[in-house]
Amino acid sequence: MILYIHFGPCREETFRQLLGMLGEITPVVQGLPPDAAFADVSGSTRYFDRDATDLAALIRMRAAAGFDADCTIGVAPNPLLAQLAANRGVPGAIRTIPDTPQDIVTFLAGLPAAALPGVGPATVRTLASYGLTTLDTIASTPLSTLQRILGTAAGRQLHQRAAGIDPTRVTPGAPPRSLCAEHRFGRDELNPDQQRRVLSHLVERLGTQLRSEQQVCRSLSLTVRYADHSTTTRNRTLLEPTAHSPQLRLAAYALYATLGLQRARVRGIVLRADGLFDANSATRQLTFGTSDDKTRRIEAAADRARARFGPNAVRPASTAGLT
Repeated sequence: MILYIHFGPCREETFRQLLGMLGEITPVVQGLPPDAAFADVSGSTRYFDRDATDLAALIRMRAAAGFDADCTIGVAPNPLLAQLAANRGVPGAIRTIPDTPQDIVTFLAGLPAAALPGVGPATVRTLASYGLTTLDTIASTPLSTLQRILGTAAGRQLHQRAAGIDPTRVTPGAPPRSLCAEHRFGRDELNPDQQRRVLSHLVERLGTQLRSEQQVCRSLSLTVRYADHSTTTRNRTLLEPTAHSPQLRLAAYALYATLGLQRARVRGIVLRADGLFDANSATRQLTFGTSDDKTRRIEAAADRARARFGPNAVRPASTAGLT
């Protein structure tokens, strides 16, 4: 059985310690920065003489006692179902999907298409135009129909995932599926210009890290934390996978604009790059003219300077003083 553990907002050092705590339960742990992880406990149930749900309760107890973290945990036969179980459950609780076809079908029935990780608003709207709004209706739709709507590969993947089929394995030490950059203000920040300045800094941090690891991302997620501890999150799928800072900045600013913040008391901003994969496998839309190539050459030169002299060696003037 697979556990999806969502720890909630935590600092990078705390996240590493929580992953270490999971490693005491099972060696098969895959971190999902900034605040979640998969854990395969199939080999741990006999050692601890507990089933997967009891092990999830043990993890919640240790996380609360050692790190003051109130985990939400999904328990299921595969990573996709475990994540869905956690996301659809009550925060701070454990939700288990038994490993039987009937229980899986019952759980998925009626869930909206948007519940599937990686299914963005554009895909949801396309599916809705054909009357496909829930996972059970998508799963019962002929594969050929979905492939005509979404394309061969995307249609096949959606058909499988809507039925709860996920062949992926929990891979210890695998490259993270997302990267995260966060800024916490020292006081409540009401100035939109300062908030955008911080957002630009987070874009530079993410872009630099993506390029240094030869990765590109498919989407961005922006989370704003307020003084009352509430949060708002917006997601956007990029027109093409990229690690190019100007493209990331445009998408981040567009996400920020959708929030419509009016004198909001902002306590922190988190920008996350999702859907990471090898940059060598990515395609890029060619453009007329040389301006884009020039920008990328300048970016590459700045990356070399940062690699040699430190992350703050080259940065936009507007982000000076930010860390």
